[in-house]
Amino acid sequence: MAQKPRAIFEEVGSTQKAAAAPGGIDRGRRDARGAIRIWLAVLFLLVVAMVLIGGLTRLTDSGLSITEWNPVSGALPPTDAAAWDEEFAKYQASPQYEILNRGMALSEFKTIYWWEWSHRQLGRLVGLVWAAGFLVFLATRRIPPGWTGRLLAIGVLGGIQGAIGWWMVASGLEAGMTSVASYRLAVHLGLAFGILGAIAWFWLRLARRESDLLQARRSGEKRLFGMLTGLLHLTFLQILIGALVAGIDAGRAFPHWPTMDGRSLLPPDPFTITPLWRNFFEDAGLVQFIHRLVAYLILAFAIGILMRARKSPHAHSRGATYAALAMVLVQAVLGIVTAIYSAPVALASLHQLGAVVTICLILRARFFARYPLVASIRGATR
Repeated sequence: MAQKPRAIFEEVGSTQKAAAAPGGIDRGRRDARGAIRIWLAVLFLLVVAMVLIGGLTRLTDSGLSITEWNPVSGALPPTDAAAWDEEFAKYQASPQYEILNRGMALSEFKTIYWWEWSHRQLGRLVGLVWAAGFLVFLATRRIPPGWTGRLLAIGVLGGIQGAIGWWMVASGLEAGMTSVASYRLAVHLGLAFGILGAIAWFWLRLARRESDLLQARRSGEKRLFGMLTGLLHLTFLQILIGALVAGIDAGRAFPHWPTMDGRSLLPPDPFTITPLWRNFFEDAGLVQFIHRLVAYLILAFAIGILMRARKSPHAHSRGATYAALAMVLVQAVLGIVTAIYSAPVALASLHQLGAVVTICLILRARFFARYPLVASIRGATR
């Protein structure tokens, strides 16, 4: 059978199959990126809720109300008077009750018990949501290539977080302790923010195909990306220091700004604890002073990033960076107001939520610096 003459401008090798999906990194994939992003968004919101309830548990001194770690049976709260009496008796044997809350009524105990139980129950719910989603996507083979390990890591970190939570609580049950060790609280909160950051980063990456990300990375701004990475690390450090502040109630000790005590910019008697290194974890004045210094450093660094972001040729990168830097300023103001009013529960919780928003906006700006949405001549983006 004679072949039809080829048109003069017809590309060599064109056939009816030429319209098929182009070759490359994403060929033939029928994954569930959209569904996985919804699942990650639900996990993200649950972890944010855990962070906030965990903060309220600390602010209300409720974290030591449950003195045992029973991952399965502990899901059921006391259901009758005898069970409540038994649970209360366990708490009455703790140092916190003996030193701070001797004479507490059962009704008062129930209040702090429900805070801690809710925190632990929410942790169980996070684990169930992760496991259900991961197993469904794995069983249906809808996870994009290269993503199984990443999504599995979220669950592994969640399991480690549960163990660290008990390690933290156990420190508060030791003789002479009335609250958990501040450095263990910092580890617990730091891992929570690490999990949040991982979920947010994965959510952003899954919004675009790997081939699109590879192409976008060619237009990435290395210097802006590096500066935002530095800001991310510095902000994470500030969150850890904030946990130390909360752990020793340093936020309520010095209700002044810009001075520490109404007279001096420096903390009073900062090195009275021995050995010397303990002052950086346990001296309220020194810990809060360091928290303030790092906040000033973050603000100065943010100004430098602003100058660099103004030169970005990508509108999305500029906008995302401006949003992150604006939130850095808002968070600094929140921190000042929280300190001035001696960290009331509402303001302290708002400040903690501000930390979540700040870290996520910095991550978003960092993402667009690395994978910019490049505007075409016609104004579209790719």
